[in-house]
Amino acid sequence: DNIFPEDPEDGLVKANMEKLTFYALSAPEKLDRIGAYLSERLSRDVARHRYGYVCIAMEALDQLLMACHCQSINLFVESFLKMVRKLLESDKPSLQILGTNSFVKFANIEEDTPSYHRSYDFFVSRFSEMCHSGYEDPDIRTKIRMAGIKGLQGVVRKTVNDELQANIWDPQHMDKIVPSLLFNLQSGERTESRSPSPLQASEKEKESPVELTERCFRELLGRAAYGNIKNAVTPVLMHLDNHSLWEGKTFAVRCFKIIMYSIQSQHSHLVIQQLLGHLDANSKNSATVRAGIVEVLLEAAAIAASGSVGPTVLEVFNTLLRQLRLSVDYELTGSYDGSTNIGTKIIKAHEERQLQEAVIRTIGSFANTLPTYQRSEVMLFIMGKIPVPGIHLTLPSSDSGPEGTRMIQVMLLKSLVQVTAGFQTTNMLTALPSSFLEPLLSFSLTEDPEVRLLVLQILLSLIDRHENRPKFANMSSISDISVLKLKVDKCSRQDNLFMKKHAQQLYRHIYLGCKEESSGREHYETLFALLGLLSVELANEEVVVDLIRLALALQDLALSTDEALPVYNRCAVHALVAAYLNLICQLTTVPAFCQHIHEVIEVRQKESPYLLPEAVFVDSPKLHSSLDKVEGSVLFLQSKITESLGGSGYNTERLATPYVPQYTDEDRLSKRKSIGETISLQVEVESRNSPEKEEEITFETLKNAIVDSVGMEEQERERRRQVVEKFQKAPFEEIAAHCVILTNRRIPAFLCFGTNSFIFFLFLFRPPPSPSGTISSGYGQSQSRSVPIYEMKFPDLCVY
Repeated sequence: DNIFPEDPEDGLVKANMEKLTFYALSAPEKLDRIGAYLSERLSRDVARHRYGYVCIAMEALDQLLMACHCQSINLFVESFLKMVRKLLESDKPSLQILGTNSFVKFANIEEDTPSYHRSYDFFVSRFSEMCHSGYEDPDIRTKIRMAGIKGLQGVVRKTVNDELQANIWDPQHMDKIVPSLLFNLQSGERTESRSPSPLQASEKEKESPVELTERCFRELLGRAAYGNIKNAVTPVLMHLDNHSLWEGKTFAVRCFKIIMYSIQSQHSHLVIQQLLGHLDANSKNSATVRAGIVEVLLEAAAIAASGSVGPTVLEVFNTLLRQLRLSVDYELTGSYDGSTNIGTKIIKAHEERQLQEAVIRTIGSFANTLPTYQRSEVMLFIMGKIPVPGIHLTLPSSDSGPEGTRMIQVMLLKSLVQVTAGFQTTNMLTALPSSFLEPLLSFSLTEDPEVRLLVLQILLSLIDRHENRPKFANMSSISDISVLKLKVDKCSRQDNLFMKKHAQQLYRHIYLGCKEESSGREHYETLFALLGLLSVELANEEVVVDLIRLALALQDLALSTDEALPVYNRCAVHALVAAYLNLICQLTTVPAFCQHIHEVIEVRQKESPYLLPEAVFVDSPKLHSSLDKVEGSVLFLQSKITESLGGSGYNTERLATPYVPQYTDEDRLSKRKSIGETISLQVEVESRNSPEKEEEITFETLKNAIVDSVGMEEQERERRRQVVEKFQKAPFEEIAAHCVILTNRRIPAFLCFGTNSFIFFLFLFRPPPSPSGTISSGYGQSQSRSVPIYEMKFPDLCVY
């Protein structure tokens, strides 16, 4: 009693307080009775509104608590917490803040012995309530909210490391703590602009609720172990959903930046997984919500790079590609699969486009965090997802039809552009296997100009390992390429092997790309960049010779009247050849070769500027109405080039041989329109290998084949059309009979119809042989035994 003065304004009687502290330290067993008495007195003073004595009682309790660290403190703490609870239950803000401050002091004390029976449920609920205070006076409201935040911080500190305490990570607690912190983080964003500048603010005012909240949130996340991450992140996702905060993006991104930087880096992939699951759960929500989640994923991926994306790599790309396909379907069909609960929403195409761009950027961001070997796997994974019309659709079939398939192709190729950006590898053979390059190159032969351009951009990213690509951005015929500052490295053994394996494919696709009528300025500029990169990145002497032959073949293509190329395309090919030969002649540094190329370019500048890149690849190209008289000195001559390079040790025989692209079945299949056409081509290929078609090949046969090639192509086209029509319109029995005829000719008909159909037709027209042979009847006659299908032994080739 002696520590309380007669007038509460005089404050605690310090001399008597020191005596009480000394007594409590000397006789710790008396501490719980001291606490119980002070608690009783404080309750009485609160009831009588004697708030001055309340403050003195709390001060005395605080001093005793800070001074006494012994095993008997547990019972004293019970009295202390009872008093704090009494203050927090009060309606007066000053008492609530007083109780909170005492609790925070207690939370910072490390107790020697654990407590089995203490409960903090009330404090979590009350402090969370204070965080949402709506008190009329804004200054007092801010103080109450800050007290609530500090209180929550205290609860976390007191319980997070004590295994015997109630688990603070349980959803029942996290669902109160996390939204309270996010509420203050968000409300602070709105009032931040009105807060005084740091220069005007006093020391005490410098810490705003936002800063305090962020610090508390970071501390909470920093203490989260592996098993607790999910419980901490789930309330964040729910809060952003409930308050429609995905659309704005900025707050959601800020929240997850705090999360990613605060948790231990090895747990990053757990947050990524939760975001992916949430994206799937919202797949029928509006495009703005999905775009917001994807933007958050984009930011989270960039931060997760320092830790581990872990086992979720392909799951990440699978989810994002699935969202891409869904978005394309929504855009084209205009509905969320006829869903009743969200069917009333109007799908906005421009919002879906923004989502698609966000997904593609996120795919690129994830890929940039991966090492080379994993990025190669991702490239193969995405390539396997690209639908090829008429052959396979690895993504589930969509309701959006052929246009949907085309859009998915474009989107996935754009994703590949992002994944391959900045791709660096020392061994191209292992990083770019045939299983990736061959399907990629087959897409460069499609009729869609956008698809072809994307394929070229991917090829540029893969081949460019010394950042030479930007230097080929502007096609020109400059007399000195040293100004480009190209980085030319010696071709390694692996590069030579890569070119030996894939060079002819690359040349053929460049040639056929120039031949496309739908190719525009961007296509030709990209093809020039590809030729340039092949020359500086992967060229040995043999490759240089082949590239020069290819350039001369392109010149012949532009001169040819049989191809019926538009005037712009012919001028563009001429300009491309001029720019490339100007580049390669200076890279080979053969004076006679350079002289011939520069002479032709000078003549063109005077007489035919429309054959040079400076006149063709501009916004308003200056073209000539007719290209019939392109001859003589404006052309690059194979004889002169062969002669000049032959003197420097190049293979003259190879140089003198004109380049002819190898047309393969791949070229014809790449422009397939339907499965029927594919079947007809396969039947055709098989029938050519039939023994009945064999004949002796002589010089005359070859000569006739070359002379009649144009007529033969027409006949082949007509024959192919008839075969397609037959398979599309003929009755079932006729097709089945045709299949049996093919079977009798020992042609694998299952190539045409699929294995199951083949087996079906086989058993339809021929009774199945008994695996157990024949059995004898009682009269000595052999009799076939019927065997159920599931017991039959089929040859390996027939088993699917």
